[in-house]
Formats: sequence, C-alpha cells, structure tokens
Amino acid sequence: MNKYRRPAPPRPAKKGQKPNKIFIMISLSLILAFSLISSGCRKPASVVYLDELGAQHVTAGWSETKANKSIDGNPLSVAGQIFDRGLGTHAESQCRIKLDGRAISFRALVGIDDEVKKTQRGAERASVEFIVSARDQQNNPTVLWKSGLLKAGDPAREVNVRLKGFSSLDLIVTDAGDGISYDHADWCQARIEYRGHQPEPVKPYAAEPYILTPPPAPEPRINSPKVFGVRPGSPFLFTIAATGERPMTFAAEGLPAGLKLDSSTGRITGFIDKPGTHQVKLIARNKLGTAEKMLRIQVGDTICLTPPMGWNSWNCWACSVTDENVRQSARAMVEKGLINYGWTYINIDDCWHGQRDPKTGEIRSNEKFPDMKALADYVHSLGLKIGLYTDCGPKTCAGYEGSEGHEEQDIMTYAKWGYDYVKIDWCYCEGKDPRVAYKLFGDAIRRAPRDIIFSICNWGRENPWEWGESVGGNLWRTTGDITDSWASMAGIGFGQAGLSKYAGPGHWNDPDMLVVGKVGWGPELHSTNLTTDEQYTHISLWCLLAAPLLIGCPIEQIDDFTLNLLTNAEVLELDQDPLGRQADRIAEGSDYQVWARELEDGSKAVGLFNLDAYDHRKVRVDFSALGLGSGSYRVRDLWRQKDLGNFSNYFEAEVAPHGVVLIRIFR
Repeated sequence: MNKYRRPAPPRPAKKGQKPNKIFIMISLSLILAFSLISSGCRKPASVVYLDELGAQHVTAGWSETKANKSIDGNPLSVAGQIFDRGLGTHAESQCRIKLDGRAISFRALVGIDDEVKKTQRGAERASVEFIVSARDQQNNPTVLWKSGLLKAGDPAREVNVRLKGFSSLDLIVTDAGDGISYDHADWCQARIEYRGHQPEPVKPYAAEPYILTPPPAPEPRINSPKVFGVRPGSPFLFTIAATGERPMTFAAEGLPAGLKLDSSTGRITGFIDKPGTHQVKLIARNKLGTAEKMLRIQVGDTICLTPPMGWNSWNCWACSVTDENVRQSARAMVEKGLINYGWTYINIDDCWHGQRDPKTGEIRSNEKFPDMKALADYVHSLGLKIGLYTDCGPKTCAGYEGSEGHEEQDIMTYAKWGYDYVKIDWCYCEGKDPRVAYKLFGDAIRRAPRDIIFSICNWGRENPWEWGESVGGNLWRTTGDITDSWASMAGIGFGQAGLSKYAGPGHWNDPDMLVVGKVGWGPELHSTNLTTDEQYTHISLWCLLAAPLLIGCPIEQIDDFTLNLLTNAEVLELDQDPLGRQADRIAEGSDYQVWARELEDGSKAVGLFNLDAYDHRKVRVDFSALGLGSGSYRVRDLWRQKDLGNFSNYFEAEVAPHGVVLIRIFR
C-alpha cells in the first residue's frame, strides 16, 4: 500500500459563494507536493572533493599528505596526465570519511605520481595498490574496489563505486607487499556525490601520553640478561644492571679466573683465556634487601648471545653528530638509569670519517671527532660499550670515506681504538656480491684482538638472513630505513613474519632502530609522529621479535613517557630471553594480528595488536594456537606488571587503535 495518500479534492463552492482562497492555496500546495513525491523528483545531489575535506587526516607512510599536490609538492601527474585536484600521499596510507547512509558514489582516478621516475631506482621500486572499502551501520567492512598492482608509469585507473547505505568510507593505499620506498600515490579528481549531510573526515585515534609501568621498587632487582658470550682472550666488560635504591653493592660468586668485580659499580672486567661455560651468581644489595640472578658466561666463538641494546646517533643527529653529542647520550644513559636495565651500546653512525693517511692508508676521524680512542675510553669508563659505522663501498651513504679496499685495516684500526660494535652499510656497492663483500669484514673481525659485534646493513637485499651468519654477521637489517610513521614502523615490524627460523643466539634479524622520543635526522628534532599507542606497539613488537634495540633519540632530552617506555624490566626481559626465539604471527584478520614466542622457562609471550587506526576492538588468542593444552593458565600484563588472573582455553582483551596488549602466559 502506498504510504502517500492522494489528498481529497476541495469541496465545490455553493452557488453564489466565492471560493476560499486560502483553502485553494493549501490544496494546490498539497497537490504539488504529492506530484513531486510521486514523480520521484529530489533535491539535486551535492559533490565534495577530497581536497576540500583537507589532507591533514590522511595518514602517509612518509612525509605528509598534500591537497592538490603530490607528496613532494609537485603538480599531480600520472602517466603524463596532469590533474588539478586531488590528494598526493604515500603508502601505507589511509583516510576514513564519515557518511550518513545517503552518500551516492565515490569517483577518482588513481596512480603513482610521475615524480618517482626522476630516478631509475624510483621508477623500478614504486608499486602500490589502492583499495576502497566502506562500513555499514553495524561497522562491518566491505571492500568495494581494488586497483590491483600499479607501477610507475601505469595509466591512472578509474574508481566509481556506489555508497548508498554506508556509514563510512575508507580510502587505502598499500605498498603492494614490497615495502614503501618511492610509493608516491595520487587520488586524482577524487570526489563524493551525496545527499543529506556533507561527508566529514575522521581523525585517527590518538590518546595523550599515558604511563602504564609502575616505578621500580626500592628493593634490588637484577635486570641483566641471563647469558653473556665472549671469545677467549678478548677484553671482558659486563656491567650488572640492577634497579633499586642506591647506594648498592655488588658481588659475584663463581667468577672464572681472569675476571674481577668492582663491588661499587657492578662492573666485571678482565680476560678469560680458555673456552668453557661458567655459572656465576650475581648479587645486588642495598639497605632494603638482596637480589640474586644466575649468569651463564660462555667463552667460545659465539658472541652477541642476546640482541644488542643501546643507542645510535642517526635517527636524531644524522650528519650533525659530534663527539659531544655522543658523550651526552652516554652520560644520560647512566644518569637516567637506562644502564640499570641493560642498555649498553653507544653507537656513532655515519659522518665521523675523515681522510686516510696518505702513507699508511689508515682512516682518520674528521674535525667533529678529535680523538676516537679517547671517546671510546670515556664511554668504557661509564661501564658502557661503543660502536661506529662504515660502508662496503668507496663512500659511505653520506659521502664520507668508505672501507672498500681497506676492510681488514679498518677493522684493526677500530679494535686499536677500542670499539665494540661496527655497522657496515651498502651504499655505492652496485654490482657487488654482498656475501663476498661482507665476508671480508667478518673474517677480519674474527682476527681482531677484541670482540666486535658485526651489524650487516644492506637493507634486506638478497635475503641476508639466509647468509648473514655464514659471513660472520651477528645481526642483519631485514628492510629499508625506518621512519617515525605507523606505516613504516608497522610495515617493517609486522613484515618480519616468516623470518623466525633465521634468528637465535649470536645471529639476529634487525628491523632497524627505534623511533620513539625526539627524532629528526639532525639537527632539527621533533617529537616522534607515532601516537602513544603506536609507541607501545613499537616496543612490544620489537621485544617479541628478539630484535636489536637501539634508541634513536638524544637520551639527554628524553621525557618521562619515553623513559618509562624504555625501562620496563618485564618487557625488556622478553627481548633478552636466553632462548632467543623470535616470535611468529599465529593469528590475523583484516584489522588485528596476534604474535607469540616461547621463552626459556616454558612460558609464552603474546602480543595482541589492533591494526585499525580509528576504533577499539577485542582481540583474542586461543591457547590451542600456542600449543597449550587444557587447564588454567596465569596471565600477566607486562606493561602494567600486573597479574590479570587465571584463564582457560583463551584470553581476550580490548585493544586501543594501533595499540597492543602484551601478556605472558604461565602454567
């Protein structure tokens, strides 16, 4: 039955009576309204362009999304065609737009911006996929359109999808599975046709900084790793990491011959000449109590038995780094208490090199680093270790003197100066076989008179996880450089799936440095662009991955939130677990993932991650997926350092957007 009833016709006027004008006007209005409804005539639809909604809420994996310009600020251009309107962004990218169910359609032309073709590398590596998705009134997502793989130079592809009945629209650009390098993506002439309320951009969720970890107890707690490796005859330096009220004294029972302990600093130094394994009881005391922990010292060919923890200069200072920058972060690592949680290495990245001695070929430092040996001695005097950087090619990535043709000479120079760690990059190495190039360094490091951690940095080219250990590497980068965006951090971190079999004591997959605190790649710094929850995800995921942990901010400028983020003993204990087993992804959906790893004591560490940028969601882990049998298990929240209770069959938690709940499950 038609819900619109035809109005009754007006009554005829009596003979000699004039018609009622008001009555006639109302009747005519009703007839006209009915006619409009019956004929299906509606108010004309409106159109809003994406650039009118603004670019500030469109996430980008690099730089910032721009209205009517490419990500680099050029006119929008795809396969030679110029567009006057649209958004220029960078994979991974997402934009959510609120609808009221009355939107009609979304239309656009999409593709990779021509600016990437300025370099051959950009033209070859750029690849993206555009996805248009929408959610109904119950928040259920539906994929409406996919572009498929798009490369640089491909013609723009047309999007034309219907939006009737949907409450939100998601515009997504992925990296097509090969990393985000050069993925400059354009939404050209992008617009929404609608009736009702104008669509509105939705701001991604971002909580104010909040601290989960309680302050350390005043009683002693030893936070050092449970195992330490050293080669016979190498200088031994191990600082017992312990929190608690000072003053504190230290003792060690069962130290092998050749080692001695400073009871006031907790530093163990000396030399061990013969291979073997030694069980040493570490003891820390203050006026409130005593803590004990067993340390297994393994003397043999394998070092780096747990992932390195420390600081690197690049993500903050880049080429503006100086001797004083390094000393400041070293002092701050002690003064702010990071050393008490096992943070050890102070690493100088690129831009320290000077020229070579014209007679001997020995490398010299530049004017910013007047005395490399004195700097190493200073860092060692604080109970810390020190590292530096070089390159396989004739130049470093920043154009300084590389190590090509001087591989062994440079390693021996670093050893003479007293350095404990070397990162070796892969710039200006076209045509080289990385297995051959890096083996030259690995062989030299084995002959060096001191232990040097060997970090391979060829950005994951030719799968270094498959051969890195064989050339002497202790860790190897699995990806390109990280930046302080969700797309970069999450793409790298969650992209480690499938690599766990290549990691273990002495050899680690390296997903690059930490981007928390202040970063900027020198000298101007800014607070990380990662949200509070994204930073919790960052640290949680890296610890689950048994990844090297290298702080990328100036430690002397660290704020309370970042310091708390880096000093949770129970979270760091996952990274330093002596079993050395990298986590695997055990469950995933369109907007969540669950990662887990086994620990030495048989417990399980599990991260429940929410990949959605806008909404909280519940994430569940089934105990059967962890290989756990029936029965009840104790679950502990590691960030809050709090037992949550006993659970059977599964555990479920509500997780913040781009956030994590990190737990440990005990029998």
